Amino acid sequence: MTTGGPRGSAWVPLSTVYRGGLAESWHFGAVAVATPEGRLVAAAGDAELATYARSAAKPFQILPLLLADGERAFGLDDQDLALICASHGGRPEHAERAGALLAKGGFSVDDLLCGAHAPFDKEAARALRSRGEEPSALHNNCSGKHAGMLLAAKLLGLPTENYVDPEHPLQRRILEQMAALAQVPESAIGVGVDGCSVPSFHLPLAAAARAYAALAAPRAAGCSPEVARALARAAEAMGRAPEMVAGPGRFTTRLIAATRGRVVGKEGAEGFYAMAVLGPVALGIAFKVADGGERGRDGVALEVLRQMGSLSAEEFSELADVFRPVIRNVRGRDVGEIVPELELREVETEGRHE
Repeated sequence: MTTGGPRGSAWVPLSTVYRGGLAESWHFGAVAVATPEGRLVAAAGDAELATYARSAAKPFQILPLLLADGERAFGLDDQDLALICASHGGRPEHAERAGALLAKGGFSVDDLLCGAHAPFDKEAARALRSRGEEPSALHNNCSGKHAGMLLAAKLLGLPTENYVDPEHPLQRRILEQMAALAQVPESAIGVGVDGCSVPSFHLPLAAAARAYAALAAPRAAGCSPEVARALARAAEAMGRAPEMVAGPGRFTTRLIAATRGRVVGKEGAEGFYAMAVLGPVALGIAFKVADGGERGRDGVALEVLRQMGSLSAEEFSELADVFRPVIRNVRGRDVGEIVPELELREVETEGRHE
């Protein structure tokens, strides 16, 4: 039986799982690194490999709200905007702020179409269980994004009843912005349904990297002044409120905090990760772990940043514990580690994507 999946050199080794100093398992994948001008400058594997960006699209899904001056209209602050871009842990501060966002537009939890799941944060999940409470849609890691979409729809005079439909005017605006920032035609972006029911974008890693490079330096990416301001505000809010973007102890929050917002990362499900490096050299980075696994993902992200010279020694030191995470058995004994082993290659022939 054959499938449509990538073969051969599309995937390259990203990380290796060692037990007792001997290789046991391997994670393969692909990486793309782009400049704001749209030039692919480094890669591992096939940078044109297409996959779903999943929740890594959130910093772009906020754009209709920001472009409509939603920040002023609803009195939003850094934490509000960061939560709208978040895959949060469902902690009380996350759920409460998501509820407050809904209230700003006259909505309630019943208006959310993301569904309910237990909090990602283990402490928050235990606390809910101990009280005998069921999780609500506010605990969904995407509740902030959905609240932001409802606010955008209301501000723009659009229907709010089925705001997740791919043909909804709000979702069409988001797709248009995503295509422009990724520098690909809208028709080149596949659309599926994400875990929270909104459209999920299927596009080449290089295109996703270009979008993140635009998040890092929107004026250099050729964005209009309005879009540039909106992107800069999204990145700024994530940088100022990293605890809202994921949560305590999670890699994305730690990465943003360790770099003081200079590197803005965002996870997507199934082993996708993207980063906007705001300086000193602005870059966009996107990579995919082929098997969808996440146990070596954080180390891979750090290794890409290290090879690109995008982390200081102090920043790396703050995150060193996840660079080569230790494997422990059920007795708590260290029995192995997961080591990032990718090799980026310089790309000199590709120009700006047309």
